[in-house]
Amino acid sequence: MPTHTMRAIRLHEHGGPGVLRYGEAPIPDPGPGEVLVRVHAVGVNPPDWYLRGGLTKMPGETESRVSLPVIPGTDVSGVVEAVAADVEGFSVGDEVFGLLRFPSFDGRAYAEYVAAPASDLARKPAGIDHVHAAGAPMSGLTAWQFLIEVGHDHPSPFQEARHHPTALGAGTTVLVNGAAGGVGHFAVQLAKWRGARVIAVASGAHESFLNELGADQFIDYTRSRPEELVHDVDLVLDTVGGPDSKRFLRTLRRGGHQFPVLPGDFDEEETAKLGVTVSSAQVRSNGAQLAELGRLLDAGTVRVAIDSTFALADARAAHERAARGHIQGKIVLTVA
Repeated sequence: MPTHTMRAIRLHEHGGPGVLRYGEAPIPDPGPGEVLVRVHAVGVNPPDWYLRGGLTKMPGETESRVSLPVIPGTDVSGVVEAVAADVEGFSVGDEVFGLLRFPSFDGRAYAEYVAAPASDLARKPAGIDHVHAAGAPMSGLTAWQFLIEVGHDHPSPFQEARHHPTALGAGTTVLVNGAAGGVGHFAVQLAKWRGARVIAVASGAHESFLNELGADQFIDYTRSRPEELVHDVDLVLDTVGGPDSKRFLRTLRRGGHQFPVLPGDFDEEETAKLGVTVSSAQVRSNGAQLAELGRLLDAGTVRVAIDSTFALADARAAHERAARGHIQGKIVLTVA
């Protein structure tokens, strides 16, 4: 076993990237159902900077469970170092990756070691390295649960009705807004895997990247308005959200669907008049689904694009990179 302390990034206060502090923290003990993972890489995701900035309640939670200091982060790839007595299916030395304890701010991934629920983990695909594996869990599972299979019965904090992915296949057209980002670039590839025609919306710098991922049509939103160019789409997956999201409703055919990953601003009368459905979900940790995605990653059917990597000690610079936007794929922290 390692010594009793590790290096980790912690928040002692909320604020800008400068509040991310690198220092010593106790190595966690895996509880029932958990394994201790020696972390090799950590994916950087929006909840990490929401927590840093002062959001301490997940949507749907009535009270905060966050107490400072806190180690942020949810996405890890690493090697199993110890296994609780009741855990089956993982052994010391296994390479694993996962989205930990989401939805919560209790992932504690920005560290050399993390105690991880075994049910949140899957075997790391042998064909990709830890950096690429760490980029997959949250973004890949978000795309999967919106487009392929929700995989759980938990109600969404965003709507009363259960989210149902729509059938994708030959003859269906999917528009992905924010197609070059973490969730977007997985969504493009998963829709192509299912046989759909994919229209990718992003800024012009990402055109060749998205064409390489299989996009059938590219729209540079800085030069043209997608809702004026595209009609009769079956599904819009909007990874950007916000008040502008509703403009994509006009690209849909009657009976079409729009899935905003972040809550948008929709008018029920308008959606009813257009004959379209708006539905959202909240991504949840799911080791079994991650294993399915892992098979696609292993085969090269889906790939993880890495925007940039930073050492764990440089998490501040990673968050500064995220704040500049126009991310292509994923930002990942490497742990020596």
